[in-house]
Amino acid sequence: MKENKRRSRDTRYSSYLHPRWWPTWLGIAVMWLAAWLPLRLQWWLGRRIGDLAYRFAAHRRHITEVNIRLCFPELSEQEQQALVKKSFQANGIGVMELGLAWFRNPTSFIPVTRVHGLEYVDTALAKGRGILLLGGHYSTLDLGGSLVTEYIEADVMQRDHNNPLMNAVMTRARARRYGMVLDSKNLRGLLKQLKNNRVVWYATDQDYGRKGIVFAPFFGVPAGTITATSRIAERSGCAVVPFSHFRREHEPGYDIYFHPPLANFPSGDEMADATQVNRAIENEIRKHPDQYLWMHRRFKTRPSKDDPDLYGKGAG
Repeated sequence: MKENKRRSRDTRYSSYLHPRWWPTWLGIAVMWLAAWLPLRLQWWLGRRIGDLAYRFAAHRRHITEVNIRLCFPELSEQEQQALVKKSFQANGIGVMELGLAWFRNPTSFIPVTRVHGLEYVDTALAKGRGILLLGGHYSTLDLGGSLVTEYIEADVMQRDHNNPLMNAVMTRARARRYGMVLDSKNLRGLLKQLKNNRVVWYATDQDYGRKGIVFAPFFGVPAGTITATSRIAERSGCAVVPFSHFRREHEPGYDIYFHPPLANFPSGDEMADATQVNRAIENEIRKHPDQYLWMHRRFKTRPSKDDPDLYGKGAG
């Protein structure tokens, strides 16, 4: 276990020359080549990848169907299923965009990128206490992050990729864009960067188990939500600025949104704080609900251990 962990953080390409890594290298080569295709073609190919995943990844399709049924009860069954399929297509495009984020200079996308609310970042930084940039797992995750660094200096917290070689590629790519790439558990490093008045990309919108959480509403459904955001803001005095990034639907291009810092945060009430965090993320998702990572079991951990599994036995 420890050896695997050490390996996952080894970013030297020379460590991955053994033939067992050759299939991964082949996949990386395909990603590199695809990154240089015209953007419209990449989006078309991404949708086809999403169509295939929708058809054959029944396991993930079931999770997505459950999430969308829970979060959008106002939609008809047909509308929910259409959103499921569109979500697979959007995340298929996101797979193609990994190559753009990892292998191309985001400067080339500035002409097709619009930034909204950058003044909120400038105002918060002027106070000298740093910014926790409250992001989410949108399908533009890596490319959106790379585009953000064209407009502000930022650091990022990341969870290591399960494939050590893919993790090396991802980490090296992010290190070229961000000032520092912090391990997701490196709270001390995060606080240090905030103390230095840095902007740190941070996401809370996944199910991390039962430890250190409250069950705050997310689209009206009780969701295990980490309370660390409140503690970080309390200890550092930083501003918590919601932001998001989406691709435009009818023309090649991207939008980045920054919003005013969360008000009265932290409030001293963990449930109220977690509710405010979830609401901020939910508001962004509603802009483009198909561009969110609905394949994740967001409601895996239930308020009571006796509550039924919302995804059914065998969902992963």
